[in-house]
Amino acid sequence: MFTAQKYSLQECYAIYLCAQINSMLNILVIGAGRSTGSLIQYLIQKAENANWHIVVADQNLELAQSKVKQMSRGEAIALDVRDDISRVHAISKADIVVSMLPAHMHVQVAEDCIALRKHMVTASYISPEMEALDARAKEAGVILLNEIGVDPGVDHLSAMKVIDEIRKEGGEMTLFESFTGGLPAPGSDHNPWKYKFTWNPRNVVLAGAGGAVKFRQEDQYKYIPYHKVFRRTEIIEVGDYGRFEGYANRDSLKYRKVYGMEDISTIYRGTLRRPGFCRAWATLVSLGMTDDNYQIAHSADMTYRQFTNLFLAYHPTDSVELKFMHYLNIPQDSDLMEKIDWLGLLDSDPIGLENATPAQILQKRLEEKWKMNEGDKDMIVMHHKFGYRLKDELKMKVSSMVTLGEDELNTAMGKTVGLPVGIATRLIIEGIIHSPGVQLPITPEIYNPMLAELAEFGIVFDEQDIQYTT
Repeated sequence: MFTAQKYSLQECYAIYLCAQINSMLNILVIGAGRSTGSLIQYLIQKAENANWHIVVADQNLELAQSKVKQMSRGEAIALDVRDDISRVHAISKADIVVSMLPAHMHVQVAEDCIALRKHMVTASYISPEMEALDARAKEAGVILLNEIGVDPGVDHLSAMKVIDEIRKEGGEMTLFESFTGGLPAPGSDHNPWKYKFTWNPRNVVLAGAGGAVKFRQEDQYKYIPYHKVFRRTEIIEVGDYGRFEGYANRDSLKYRKVYGMEDISTIYRGTLRRPGFCRAWATLVSLGMTDDNYQIAHSADMTYRQFTNLFLAYHPTDSVELKFMHYLNIPQDSDLMEKIDWLGLLDSDPIGLENATPAQILQKRLEEKWKMNEGDKDMIVMHHKFGYRLKDELKMKVSSMVTLGEDELNTAMGKTVGLPVGIATRLIIEGIIHSPGVQLPITPEIYNPMLAELAEFGIVFDEQDIQYTT
């Protein structure tokens, strides 16, 4: 038996490159989280006719087994990706790897894939470390396709299709705005926040905390510090689904180069929520409840009411509610207080997390309150706005997509993340996507066949010409 003490990682690569190759094509899916259900179902449905074998690997074997079930073309294995020997062994037996791991774990898998000459697909953003692998991947003839979930992913596909069409007409892009939101569907949004978790709760709690948001508006560079992100919003109407508010998301400026729009006047990417959410969330940010940089001593013995009181000024007689309203200048009859009260942040329930950060404590409470209940449905809403100049005339086009989930397990979030990953995997296997290197889904080679197949699953964009606005 091979052991980490006996062999180096480089020796493992050499050993497993010589492993016997099965005539059946093997697809390795690493990670069996909430966004993998539609992906695995898609691959297994294609497996019989295509002679594929699907291996789902996760540290939690029971979770992997729950995704494969009793399907003859599927297999579940336990895999700790931090174990070099086990990871290289699993990848060596695959023909293509799908990494559904947390973003920071993709690079090691990608390095293995290059060494073992296996293509890889992931839904996550391209990190600087992943981008640095481009030359090595091209030399090895390996495709490392990233950002092929929903956002990033479907947004790239749908946006680049329209942008390329505008350019073919001779148009010059002047404005690009793109918004995406994962929300409860109408009828399932019955809480004051109009929000429930359909993806990683930690990412929601820490949204916007990675530094100043950057974008460009009317030829002016704009920067929003974290504590102001949720107070600078834009109202957006999306067909029959009504009004949403969008807040700026990450660094929009880098997409000028990605989309070939270095000189564009306005570029802005954002996240959608229902009106009122952002103002209420901004109060939690301003209090410091989303801070993940320090631990609160003895937090396990604390109540949520005591937790909230930590961030408020001392007063010998005023209640926590009064101090909260005074500190944040909130009227007593404000619907904002209804949202805070509904979350239970003023209740005397015990927290039960030892030495937790404020963000971890808030996340625990939100997971209890914002969970999808039996029968709930979610939706993905995506909205692009394209401004361009054509023959000295300013024109504007909008493109919108709404996808509804089936229930609390078969979600729109899982569908719009998992299906693009699955389709991209098939297109690489069939040689339709063939350009090696660290890739984004922004070329016709990728977006044309992918949008066509996504439409078969009801993921369709409604494109309309509208009056130009800034």
